[in-house]
Amino acid sequence: MSKLWRRLRHWWLGPCGGLEVLRVAWPLMVSMGSGAVMHFCDRVFLSWYAPEAMAAALPAGVLHFTLLCFPFGIAIYVNPFVAQYEGAGRFDRIGRVVWQGVWIGVVVGPLFLATIPAAPAWFQSLGHSAELARLETLYYQVLTFGAGAWICGGAMSAFFTGRRQTRVVMWVDTSAALLNVFLDYAWIFGHWGLPRWGIEGAAWATVVSQWYRLGVYLWLLFRPHLREKYGIVSGLRVDPELLKRLFYYGAPNGLQLLAEVAAFTLMLLLIGRLGDEAMAATTAAFNVNSFAFIPTLGLGIGLTAIVGRELGRNRHDRAARATWSAVVLAWFYMGSIAMWYILTPDFFLLGYGAGMSPESFESLRRTTTILLRFVAAYCLFDAMNVIFAAALKGAGDTRYIFLANLTLSTPPVVIVWLGVHYFSLGLWGCWTMLTAWVYALGSAFLVRFLQGHWRQMRVIEHHPEELPET
Repeated sequence: MSKLWRRLRHWWLGPCGGLEVLRVAWPLMVSMGSGAVMHFCDRVFLSWYAPEAMAAALPAGVLHFTLLCFPFGIAIYVNPFVAQYEGAGRFDRIGRVVWQGVWIGVVVGPLFLATIPAAPAWFQSLGHSAELARLETLYYQVLTFGAGAWICGGAMSAFFTGRRQTRVVMWVDTSAALLNVFLDYAWIFGHWGLPRWGIEGAAWATVVSQWYRLGVYLWLLFRPHLREKYGIVSGLRVDPELLKRLFYYGAPNGLQLLAEVAAFTLMLLLIGRLGDEAMAATTAAFNVNSFAFIPTLGLGIGLTAIVGRELGRNRHDRAARATWSAVVLAWFYMGSIAMWYILTPDFFLLGYGAGMSPESFESLRRTTTILLRFVAAYCLFDAMNVIFAAALKGAGDTRYIFLANLTLSTPPVVIVWLGVHYFSLGLWGCWTMLTAWVYALGSAFLVRFLQGHWRQMRVIEHHPEELPET
């Protein structure tokens, strides 16, 4: 017993053990969790306003994020660059690489506004009901006004996460999420002098909170004690070589995010063909699962920073130790919530019941309770997906992650498409394929991590003009 206790104590207190990983990651888990609460409240408020508004928000929001994925994935890949530069003691490069991520958002933001005229045709082509397509179009069109702020803010937050200043990110992102919740309530239902705009008000609340978040990060970046040490002012320019390097590693990260989210989006749109009730229950299930999944993403972001820092110091053994510490923490957290999904699913649906008619809620509750069992079945593999992918990203193994996602995401989508269109595949069949997809991804990233190729990888240059061999 004493030997086991000593081993547990060493795991918890040792370098890159559970305590160190948790110290870095818990603010990010809170930050991401606040985002989960924000989205949860957004969906619940919309379900009170009109069930079809809630059903429209998820596919439209996910489609918007799908288009954001590639540039956003490049911009947030500033994180491992910052971590490895700091680990190597090259502080003057940090501000410069952050600005390269910001310029991506500056260029991409106007391109999103150009997609507004095409949105009605996109959603009408999906086969959803006319009212659902109208609401999806409206929600998407408003969200495009916040696309540039989202990307620029992601690059700026990486300045703090990469340096393990995760509490800063927690306070900024949590305050933005709280602002979003208050604006949601006011703009959806017409309180505090704002118009009653329903789903359009929910979208404008998101846009305003994203620009607020960007403004706070800008103010923090230009504080005097950061400007000189990290080259915040001197790095405020386009650096073609560093931008090329960011694209070299970040583009696969963006493509991976795009492949995964696009597959998820296609599945949601296909489920939408099964009817508004199936779409509403799926939306509710994913909304509830955000409490488990999204904070785990925060743990993964923190792990990417730790792995990057340790590899910058050429300490790959500590990077591996941090990864396994994160796996234990993620399994404990997601496994605990999965148990509650099975034992007390009604608890997670209380918010929906508070604002819906008893008949509508009972139908939603019955279907969503079953879907939460699917979620519980794949939770631990979802944790493996997040954690091992985060560790590989911290090293720069982004090409494998992209190829694995592309390879493993295509068959489930094709099977669901064929099943829905030609073989009367129902909601349970769609969710079975979704579960198998998560199992495959988690297993693939575990195998890649165990192979150990990541230990020799780095994203920062040995010489500024050099790119690594492919």
